[in-house]
Amino acid sequence: MIMAGDGEVTVDFLKQRIAKFVKDRDWDSYHHPKELAISISIEAAELLEIFQWIEKRPKEEIKENKELMAAIKDELADIINYCIGLANQLEIDLSESVLSKIEKNESRYPVPMVKGKPREKIKPVS
Repeated sequence: MIMAGDGEVTVDFLKQRIAKFVKDRDWDSYHHPKELAISISIEAAELLEIFQWIEKRPKEEIKENKELMAAIKDELADIINYCIGLANQLEIDLSESVLSKIEKNESRYPVPMVKGKPREKIKPVS
């Protein structure tokens, strides 16, 4: 069922696969950018819900819990699928967008100013 991992699958492949999934079900009319943005938020809330009532634990413990990891993977996949669907609808180049945003953040948060400091103690460069 799973074809390959992150090292083998391109963003373009994921975009095409999600577009085919939507097209095969004739859901394009339901996948308006507004609905997709709402769905991203809903799925993000479902991811938060997984962590809502559990104590903060080391990530190693989380990774060892198969049931917890399965739930996290499913919700994260839902979020990513809707994000890719939104990119498809608005013809957004995700790679360009992500890399551009990283560059903006690198300018706003230069390493010497932020390294080792919690975010709430940092004032971004305008």
